[in-house]
Amino acid sequence: MNIEQYRSFCLSLPGATEDLPFDENTLCFKVMGKIFSICDIDEFESINLKCEPIKAIELRETYPDDVIPGYHMNKKHWNTVMMDSNLPDKMIEEWLTDSYNLVVAKLPKKSREILNKL
Repeated sequence: MNIEQYRSFCLSLPGATEDLPFDENTLCFKVMGKIFSICDIDEFESINLKCEPIKAIELRETYPDDVIPGYHMNKKHWNTVMMDSNLPDKMIEEWLTDSYNLVVAKLPKKSREILNKL
């Protein structure tokens, strides 16, 4: 998956937006103002994804060269996925969707209702 495919997939999720809140290189994808994925625009070596704690550990153990604890993130809830790996795009899309859904699940009811109308 290249950065254009990654960006396109992230923005295809209901209510997803993008911005550069930290600096001109750190691209964040958000839903209702909450981050579900982060990457470096220039290098696109990895992406950070929110993950259920038990699944995060399982993914790190199953793909030790490709999935590591979230870089500059809460290691319990975030994984860093190496984009130069041989992981199938569909798997990365599934993990992106999981990250998005975890964030949506924690949103206030009113925000979730707005997303359901999109």
